[in-house]
Amino acid sequence: MATINGSIMLIALPDIFRGIRIDPLQPGNTSLLLWLIMGYLVVTAALVVSFGRMGDIYGRVRMYNAGFAVFSVFSVLLSLTWMHGTAAALWLILMRVAQGVGGAMLMANSNAIITDAFPADQRGLALGLNQVAGIAGSFIGLVLGGLLAPVEWRLVFLVSVPFGVFGTFWAYRKLHDTGIRRPARLDWWGNLTFAVGLISVLVGITYGIQPYRGDTMGWTNPGVLAALVGGVAVLLIFGVVETRVAEPMFRMSLFRIRAFAAGNLASLLSGMGRGGLMFILIIWLQGIWLPRHGYSFAETPLWAGIYMLPLTVGFLVAGPVSGWLSDRFGARPFATGGMIVAAGSFVLLALLPVDFHYGTFAAILLLNGIGMGLFASPNRAGIMNSLPADQRGVGGGMSTTFQNSAMVLSIGVFFSLMILGLATTLPHALSDGLVSQGVPAADADRVAALPPVSVLFASLLGYNPVQTLLGPDVLAHLPAGHTAYLTGRGFFPALISGPFAHGLTTAFTFAIVACLIAAVASWLRGGKYVHTDRPTAVGRAESAPAPPVPGTTPGAAAPERASVRVGADVPDPGITRSAPSPAGLGTARAGPRGTRPHLTGDALRDAYTLVVTARGYRPAVYAMATGGNGRPATAGATDRTNGQLTGVVCGPGPDSPLPGAALRAVDPRGVIVAYATTGHDGRFQLPGLPHGLSAATRAEAPQAPPGTPGGPGGALHLRLDGAWS
Repeated sequence: MATINGSIMLIALPDIFRGIRIDPLQPGNTSLLLWLIMGYLVVTAALVVSFGRMGDIYGRVRMYNAGFAVFSVFSVLLSLTWMHGTAAALWLILMRVAQGVGGAMLMANSNAIITDAFPADQRGLALGLNQVAGIAGSFIGLVLGGLLAPVEWRLVFLVSVPFGVFGTFWAYRKLHDTGIRRPARLDWWGNLTFAVGLISVLVGITYGIQPYRGDTMGWTNPGVLAALVGGVAVLLIFGVVETRVAEPMFRMSLFRIRAFAAGNLASLLSGMGRGGLMFILIIWLQGIWLPRHGYSFAETPLWAGIYMLPLTVGFLVAGPVSGWLSDRFGARPFATGGMIVAAGSFVLLALLPVDFHYGTFAAILLLNGIGMGLFASPNRAGIMNSLPADQRGVGGGMSTTFQNSAMVLSIGVFFSLMILGLATTLPHALSDGLVSQGVPAADADRVAALPPVSVLFASLLGYNPVQTLLGPDVLAHLPAGHTAYLTGRGFFPALISGPFAHGLTTAFTFAIVACLIAAVASWLRGGKYVHTDRPTAVGRAESAPAPPVPGTTPGAAAPERASVRVGADVPDPGITRSAPSPAGLGTARAGPRGTRPHLTGDALRDAYTLVVTARGYRPAVYAMATGGNGRPATAGATDRTNGQLTGVVCGPGPDSPLPGAALRAVDPRGVIVAYATTGHDGRFQLPGLPHGLSAATRAEAPQAPPGTPGGPGGALHLRLDGAWS
């Protein structure tokens, strides 16, 4: 939904500009066009890491659900403008920016939710399907925009509303957090400096490709230079801040993981090679090739989307397959090979004449889609597999930031290279072409002074600017045949084909270099890698003194600590993990050292532990197990689970439901596999458990039988639906 919305705008821009009565060739309107395109990308790039971090703290599903709601609300508001001209364009820009907030919430947490839900040997396929859905959506949006915009431009925004409303309610009812939530404070200084720095850089790029005074571009504009230099300076300050705060937003330490660092570098470079491609193809088809092959300017948006479908097909085929294969063989061969294939497709596109044969063009687009599909799914799976469980939200957000920033950087680079290519040949070609059709030299020179960026945007909008630029007085003095040719679909596309080809060669050369460097970066990630946390003591670092346990006297023997993985959300300090007794798998309790029965054989291999904690109460520990032969344990157990537990946490008795208690399920290896907190009514839902697991109750602890008054050191009790312990 989010990616469809991003691309549907591109193809619908001609109808949107006509609908709000904006002339794209008027001075100052270029900025409106650019911000309509790039405002959404800028805000998602700036906020996605922050929302990923918030997902780690407050719950990824909660942030994801909020993203659906925000996105849907602003989709409606985008279609409600009653204004025209600049006011209408500014309204659309502001609503697009606000819609980008919802898009950032979705993008930041979707990959982390999928990584939490699937085991390591299935994540490549799962993330591949998600990646395919996202990038395929960007191309489906092109066709949808071409279909809907001619009917009514507001439909391009309203089309996502039903999906957003359905997604909001479906996600609220069906999605549950199965990942690790790690309570922490938000890094406000980090969020602020990162957003200011990145937005400043991206704004500088946006204005850098616009004309400034007598220059074809604005890279010498003092405001642009100040934005770029100032933005980089603030980002450097951000880097210093992140090394000083206790809970940083941007985990610099993650870049010590080779698979994470190399994967993100490859993603950034591939995004820079791919990001501007869609714009170039739309300009090529909509402004040049389609008009030269008999399509009216009104029809070109739809057919441009249709003719680009081979790119989508290639991605849809290669993405899931490469994701599935990467689960078995690792990301490196497929991601590296994909970048090499993509670089080869850019070589073929650079060799293609502007007035190409469509069969050849379609085959090259298919090859490019296959290359990008081979890269995207394994690379994303490799990045997410390299992350500790409690860093998946922020790590996924960092990865998405690189991806979205690469898109904006790519647009700036591609447009700059195209404009440089056009600037060297376009004025002379435009002047000579107009004079050859009887236009006076003075008028021809005036039109030839049109900034190259205006010609690019006229082509992007499928718009012939000659009639507007020459004006009715000049056209009235020309022969009727010349006037018809100048204002028809033949003159302008044919005229800019030569200069456009020069710009294409420059832009595709950059894409080739970017993809080849991305291939090298991808190869440097190493072999197949899945993050496995080393065992450590729960709660504090090994070197830290053990804190006193609630409910015990200072100097008393400390309970034995459970062993879980580093990076997992850990139980409160001082938890005793007691195994079920050999006599029956139905008993497990918290107690001092020396009271631990032991599991043996198959029972130990298949034993899960449920730890319940709350401030001011002693932890409660339960055993959940299957028999070694796969049969559920029966002694003292409730019914078999269907992959989740539901119930109420109480303390000190059945009539005292306890909000804010934490439940953690730990597998036989000591890895926390499920986490939940109780609501205001003490109820919880703990998904993500194996099917067929038996939820065993514990024996009542002699230190704190049911009914003991609450308070510090009081007992916690778990009432599963259908059982009380």
